[in-house]
Amino acid sequence: MSLPGGTGSASGAAIPGEVLVMGAGTIGCYLGGCLAAAGIPVTLVGRPRTLNALAEHGLTVTDLDGAKRHVPFGQVRLATQVPQGARPALVLLCVKSGGTAEAAAQLAAALPAGTPVISMQNGISNAQLAQQVAPELILLPGMVPYNVAEIAPGVYHRGTAGRLVAKSHSAVDAWPAVFDRAGVPLDVLPDVLSIQWGKLLLNLNNPVNALSGLPLRAELMERGYRRCFAALMEEALSVMASAGITPAPVAALPWRKLIMVLRLPTPLFRLVAARMLRIDAKARSSMADDLALGRRTEVDALSGEVVRLAQAHGTHAPRNAKMVELLDVWPDKPTSLTPSAMVRALGV
Repeated sequence: MSLPGGTGSASGAAIPGEVLVMGAGTIGCYLGGCLAAAGIPVTLVGRPRTLNALAEHGLTVTDLDGAKRHVPFGQVRLATQVPQGARPALVLLCVKSGGTAEAAAQLAAALPAGTPVISMQNGISNAQLAQQVAPELILLPGMVPYNVAEIAPGVYHRGTAGRLVAKSHSAVDAWPAVFDRAGVPLDVLPDVLSIQWGKLLLNLNNPVNALSGLPLRAELMERGYRRCFAALMEEALSVMASAGITPAPVAALPWRKLIMVLRLPTPLFRLVAARMLRIDAKARSSMADDLALGRRTEVDALSGEVVRLAQAHGTHAPRNAKMVELLDVWPDKPTSLTPSAMVRALGV
């Protein structure tokens, strides 16, 4: 399936070229939609289910600040595979972590050597894995700080705030200004590993949220779920310390203070964590979407990463290991957990 669309140009902006989004899921569609709405030529590569919805409804992106932009069908090129002859100036790798190797192989087979690819994926190791599979491409780690949910066919909603991050490289020097004008600000930094570990800590709430069956804000208002999130973070911080890793302070509070706040009684938490709770009612984790569709989740790239780090340094991460176990059995035995049930399961 390949549906040609227009290219367009951002008003008054010098655009380096086309952006190819490899993985038209919630993040990929949101970023691609914002760029396309700014007149940047975009190709979305994704599953037929998503592409069919975009072909029927177009692509709409909204956010918690009330912005709404619509990209009509035909303005974005849609494809189920990387189009042969594609020459994008930038690739955003947005597939789920389990699809990284396959996506990288497809990119390597279709794109010229030296094409820059930013991994906008959860976890730590995706860019490294993709580089091993596609050594002729320029693979750069990145980070998406916010939550995006598909709230209707073709409609993608950003429910939290933040700025994109990517590792600096001369191949992407021209892009931050373009992303800024598209409303998805991008910071390029010489080292993003500590930021990735910081984002991973926050993402340890994703399996909690997915198993709760609740929107993010509603889940965070339940003390039992917060205690589980805090316990997963505390365990991960201990493992990181044993490995000599210092996660960047990407949250509003220092990590240890954040853990203390999460464990507060809900009336106090509501008062102290007002900034953290600036999440609209539509927001939920992409992991929750995966469970709803009966798909395997990215828990191995989050809690699983903590478990592997612990094993590599002669220690253990039993609570994160338990979350991997709970998510791995979901497709066969789908069962949401109440706060008390999750507390018992993790031994919190």
